Amino acid sequence: MTSNILRDITENPDLGITMADGTRLSARTWIPVDAAEAPVPAILEFLPYRKRDGTTGRDCLTHPYFAKRGYACIRADMRGNGDSEGVMEDEYSPQELSDAVETINWLAAQPWCSGTVGMMGISWGGFNALQVAALQPEALKAIITLCSTVDRYADDIHYKGGCLLNENLGWSGTMWSYSSKAPDPILRPDDWREIWMDRLENEPFLAAKWLEHQRRDTYWEHGSVCEDYSAIKAATLAIGGWGDAYKNAPPALIENLTAPAKAIIGPWVHKYPHFAIPEPRIGFLQEALRWWDHWLKEEDTGVQNDPLYRPYLMESVAPKSWYTERPGRWLAINDKPSTLPRETWHLSDTGLQKTPASLSKTINSPQTCGAHSGEYCAIWLGPELPDDQRGDDALSAVFQTEPLLESRDIVGAPQIKLTLSCDRPQGQIAVRLLDIQPNGASARITYGVLNLTHRSSHSAPQPMTPDRAEEVMLDLDHIAYRLPAGHRLGIAISTAYWPLIWPSPEVTTLTLSKGAISIPMRPSGNTDEWTFEKPEADTPWQTETIREASNSRKTTTDWTTGIVTLEIVDDFGKVKDSDHGLINGSIAREWYFINPDDPLSANARTHWSDELERDGMALRTEAMSEMYADATHFHLSGRMEAYENNVLVFEKDVQRSIPRDNL
Repeated sequence: MTSNILRDITENPDLGITMADGTRLSARTWIPVDAAEAPVPAILEFLPYRKRDGTTGRDCLTHPYFAKRGYACIRADMRGNGDSEGVMEDEYSPQELSDAVETINWLAAQPWCSGTVGMMGISWGGFNALQVAALQPEALKAIITLCSTVDRYADDIHYKGGCLLNENLGWSGTMWSYSSKAPDPILRPDDWREIWMDRLENEPFLAAKWLEHQRRDTYWEHGSVCEDYSAIKAATLAIGGWGDAYKNAPPALIENLTAPAKAIIGPWVHKYPHFAIPEPRIGFLQEALRWWDHWLKEEDTGVQNDPLYRPYLMESVAPKSWYTERPGRWLAINDKPSTLPRETWHLSDTGLQKTPASLSKTINSPQTCGAHSGEYCAIWLGPELPDDQRGDDALSAVFQTEPLLESRDIVGAPQIKLTLSCDRPQGQIAVRLLDIQPNGASARITYGVLNLTHRSSHSAPQPMTPDRAEEVMLDLDHIAYRLPAGHRLGIAISTAYWPLIWPSPEVTTLTLSKGAISIPMRPSGNTDEWTFEKPEADTPWQTETIREASNSRKTTTDWTTGIVTLEIVDDFGKVKDSDHGLINGSIAREWYFINPDDPLSANARTHWSDELERDGMALRTEAMSEMYADATHFHLSGRMEAYENNVLVFEKDVQRSIPRDNL
């Protein structure tokens, strides 16, 4: 077993790793001082999110912890971002994955490395860890992937159920901003401005690129590891959070990988589990260390005897947009998710019941239905979770059971089958599984959406024949949730879900004539509980606060035009690094506009402001984007402005119109 004696480490803020084409990537490293005499495995985190100021807070908590316990930890900036050279082409591009493989091979060949490498990351880093593992670099023996996906089309921030997510524009706006920032001038004193101008001129406007692929084509197949699970040979620990968008990958990976795999899903939003909200947090670093020690050092840490699946079963609580903690318990499950028991409930004119019954229901939701959905990907630690659903329920068709006589545990992904007709060639549905509480409050347990033209295929969509009944099926997201006795189980179905998904081009009316939902449900019990260690971490990032962080989210209605506006402002504050002195700050703003009666009134806008300051020099970028649509096209625009000491030094405008493709 690993010694309890911590090793002294040395930190390098700018280790250069040169790619075959001459591009220099910059990495921050934490390596035991005696690694040249006693080589250690390497752990790589490969990201675009700026090691110097973007992920510094979490890097300080995480990487030194592993390094002191016998690992070389490498946090590399991808090309075109942070302190690395080059220009980023796209997310998960062949160039990115090639660079990652080349970096792994370089690490394995260093005299301080034992020759084995692990790869770890959350979100982007979780995605590319899976994708790089599928490329099978020889030195890569294990990965830890957090908040990631196995299917870039069906389960990422672009499309869901064939519907266009507003996150497609929102995340593009984020990367439009992140990749526009300069390297730290102190690390690149001779050419930082040249690198900055090159980025500003050549960075892609990703919203348009992603919107050019509205169906599941080869563009999305690239990097989707579900295309060939068997390609992944590295041992895989998959972690997710019920408050996050990416909750389906851990069950999919343990279901389908032939390589050793385990899964953990907590109550968290899009954060590492040792500092995530809502609590309870877990000793993620200890769990990760057990994983690395076993697969990278060949020590018997018992990880192979851990349960296949450890989901956090959340208790029912009053619905609200933010929680500091969620009561519940950890389950220890050794069966694959597909084998867990299921129950079928039927939709009827009188509610939700165990036996089939007559059903005839029309649905025509205002375009504002979905206002209580929360963020698609809760990440910024503001009021982003789905709150009381009664406002959306009033705009939906709702089916509910009688009060349950005993508590029931829902563990898995519900699947609903509906026979319906649509009065237009295009339409969409949103299905929500509800916990309807004795006081009338309605909590969203899980949900799914479907573009009806994608009812048979995401790669070959077909319009509906108006007023002809067809059978459609969709999966809701995985969940683990205890529904108490006395509560009602509910299903809500709507024809809109704004601002989470972009509306169909016409107002639609659906008619339901049959429906049943299969729910992975079992009697409540405490026989398979698990306990994690309390979280540990290394020394937090030391900073001086210049501007406090804040968050606001408000909805307003223009009583003249009828336009309803959601405004979100995330001010991430402004801080000075106490070690090297770099000052950074950012503010993100989003606006979503729609008239309840007109889907073509939909409009979305983003505006990011980013600041870097050092030694009397102030750099700032303003990244703006917008999208609206008519019946035939999406219309996108972007504007980038860059300032040096408040003088405009660069500006660029981008405009694109892209045909709607069954969307």
